[in-house]
This record gives sequence, C-alpha cells and structure tokens, in this order.
Amino acid sequence: MEHQAIKDIVIVGGGTAGWMTAAALSSMLNGRYNIRLVESDEIGIVGVGEATIPMIQRFNRVVGIDEAEFMRETMGTFKLGVEFVNWGKLGERYMHGFGRMGQDLATVPFEQYWHKMRALGKAAPLEEYSITRMAAKAGKFMPARTDVPNSPLGDIAYAYHFDASLYAKYLRKLCQARGVTRIEGKIARAIQREPDGFIEAVELEGGQRIEGELFVDCSGFRGLLIEQTLETGYEDWNHWLPADRALAVPCESVPTMTPFTRATAHKSGWQWRIPLQHRTGNGHVYCSRFISDDEATATLLSNLDGRALAEPRMIKFRTGMRKQAWNRNVVAIGLAGGFLEPIESTSIHLIQSAIARLVEFFPDRRFSETDRIEFNRQSRFEYERVRDFIILHYHLNQRTDSAYWTECAHMAIPETLRQKMDLYRSRGKIVRVDNELFSEVGWLQVFEGQNMPIDGYHPLADTQSEADIADYMGSVRDVIRKCVDVMPSHEEYIAKHCAAKKS
Repeated sequence: MEHQAIKDIVIVGGGTAGWMTAAALSSMLNGRYNIRLVESDEIGIVGVGEATIPMIQRFNRVVGIDEAEFMRETMGTFKLGVEFVNWGKLGERYMHGFGRMGQDLATVPFEQYWHKMRALGKAAPLEEYSITRMAAKAGKFMPARTDVPNSPLGDIAYAYHFDASLYAKYLRKLCQARGVTRIEGKIARAIQREPDGFIEAVELEGGQRIEGELFVDCSGFRGLLIEQTLETGYEDWNHWLPADRALAVPCESVPTMTPFTRATAHKSGWQWRIPLQHRTGNGHVYCSRFISDDEATATLLSNLDGRALAEPRMIKFRTGMRKQAWNRNVVAIGLAGGFLEPIESTSIHLIQSAIARLVEFFPDRRFSETDRIEFNRQSRFEYERVRDFIILHYHLNQRTDSAYWTECAHMAIPETLRQKMDLYRSRGKIVRVDNELFSEVGWLQVFEGQNMPIDGYHPLADTQSEADIADYMGSVRDVIRKCVDVMPSHEEYIAKHCAAKKS
C-alpha cells in the first residue's frame, strides 16, 4: 500500500560499508527515497588494502561501475585466488583459486576421478586442472572469453584488490552525483521513540537533528545504533578463532604485481599481502595470548617486500556476529554487524550480501516482524557457514612448531564443520548446504591443500575405465596449459586497460 512506504533512509557511517550501501540503494530505489549518509572526517575507517571475491563484479554491475575506471581510481589489481603458505605444514603452499576445477566427464564430479587416479599414483597435482590457479602461478591474467565455446578461457573467474579508502571516495563521488546527501559531523546521541524504542533521529554534536524511518548502522566495531543504543548483544567466537588483533602497514610495491592474495602463516597468526598498483598492503593477524604486540610488529616488518610507508596501525577485534543484524528499524552492515578475519577475503562480500538482503526484505512503515526474523536467520546462516570455512584453515593444520597451531589443531569445532569434514574423510564427498557462500570447489581446495586424508572415492568413478579417465584428465591439463600460454601477463593487461595515472 503506497501510503505505508517509508521515505527517509539514514546511513550512519561512511567507509566501504556506508558508501556501498548508499551506492546500491541510490541505484536500485529509483530516486523515490531520501538517502542521507552521516560521517565525520575526524573518525578514521578501518580500511586497508582490500581483497575481494568474484561476486563483487555483480555489485559493480548493479551500481553501474565501469571496471577500467574503477581500477584506475582505486589503484586496483586483479585477483585469481588466495595463496596459502605454511598452513598445512611448514614449507607447504597451495592456492584456493576461483572458478571451476577440471571439466565434467560423466556421472560423478571431477574430483572423484582425481581421487581415484591419485590413489593409483597417476594424477597430477590438483592445481594443474584449474586455469585460474595455473594462470596465477604464471603471473597471467585476462577476463573470461565468452566467444570461445567449451574452452577453459571461458572459465576464468576473478575478483579485485584495491585501496579501501580510495574505493570509499570513489563511491562517495558516484553517490553524491545520484542524489545521496552527505552530512559531515559526529553523532552525539541517538533518539528513541516511545513506546517501541525505534530510532527516530540522530543528533550531531552541534545539535543538528537528522530524522529517519530506516537507519543503516555502518559505524564499524562501535555499532553506534545497533549496540550502543539498542544493546542488541554480540556472539563471540573467540574460542574457535582466537586471533584478536591485527597490524596493518603499506610498503613499497615490487615490479611484479601477483594476481593473487597471499596469506602466510606465522607462529601465532598469519600475514596478508595484497598487491596494488601504487603499493602493497600488508597485515599481521595474531592472537595476543601467544605473542606480544612488539613481537607481532617485528614479525610483520621483517616480512615485507619493500620499505614500510607508514607506522603499523593496530586493530583490535572480537571475531563473531551481532545477535541480530536487524533490530527494530536498524540494520547493521559491515563491521557493525560482525567480524570474520579476512583470510578468505569475505569482508566486502558480507557487506554486499547484507545490502542485497536489505533490498529483498526492504521494509515499509509497518516493519514486519516476520521479515525481520527471516532476515536475521539468513544473516546468521551466512556468517556461521563462512565462520566454519575459516575455522577449517586453522583446525586442519599439522604444524608442531608452536603452541598456537597445536591448540588450533586440537580445539573443539562446530558440529556443522565436523559433519563437513566427516563427509569428506569418508570418500571425498562435499555437500553445499542452502547455497552457502563457499562452493564444493572451495572446500575441495582447502581440504586437499592442507592434507585432509580420505578413505576412498565414489564407487561410480569406476564406471569409467582407467585409460579413459587418464586420457580425459590429460587433455584437461594440456588444454589449460595452452590457454595459459596465450594469456598476457598481469602487468601487461593492467598497463593496457586500466593503469592508474602515476603521481
């Protein structure tokens, strides 16, 4: 009913979460709503170098972003996956690459034939059946070729690395051109209405009152509305993911911009490496129970590609999620809604999916309780399943060099993760539940990259002869190798299509 429609949306906080929300809503709501975003230049954002997953391309299309312009403006590079170093055993490395693995043959998934041939000692390493992994290893990049049927060149899935602060500025400019009003100022308090406790306005330090009907809390860890005002509560997952601090620092870039993120495990945590056009983003995620801040800083600074360009900045966090992402008329997006460490680059995707969920359950003035409950159920499911995937990386390690990794290997894990692991251990079976974020191919690469043993393979893999399977798998490898050979290097592609202007 038209008279029930809300009109005023207030986004509290800028940064990546706030401006992504504003960009999506301003694009999808056709100018029928008054969108205002409140932020203060005095309040810093967590934003460091950001790595993403391929779904970011969908977001960019929805909000009308031109890829080449976006890459230039954010100093971006392309990403084909994440390389993990020292996560199984010291000295080992593997990649979680995007896109498919192998090609369909017959009755069972590709990996079941691979399991069979590996048991016979006749399978190549898993990476050789993935074009993204082989391209990343060779430093090559190009988008998928849709004009080449039945070719691995059509299977190239990719995401981006970019400077988060520049991304927020880019989106801010786009949003303001589309009618989003930016209000500069610090929020002094939120005003609740009687008798239901809904937020009716926020008041700035100077006394300005900003009224709204729907409030989107993008205020980061503070949770200015969702927690400080509505006292929603937070579910702490520190017992499964004990890291509680991160140090972030940029350094000089190296001539070769790798088309992948790198996550290197250290004695009490891990270090990210995100190559951008103008610098490299780095950070050390660690557990303060096992290492001092000074030691963590020294570890980070001694493992940089080049000279540090700033002092390391500390970020303290608690892994977990808000008990309700939507409470009354407040929806929490980004760090206000929860935090999962960025080992699989899910931070921006969780913003994106929360925005999509908000659009799907967009309220009118009645603020349906049924819709709110389902929104929160879906939010919880998504966070819990991503949580399980991240826990897997820690739990499935065989390191013996530190108490931290030993504790992670022996800790109790969620039953949902235990079921996943038991299924895979039985005969390499992976079940994707209710379209959870990470698909079968993602779980496969971590299971195998970190040496998960299995007891057998699907019996229907035996319906194909060993010779036929060998021919099939050999042809997949050969075609992928030839495709990678013709791809341009990552640097060549960026130089030709989206190089940023040199300052």
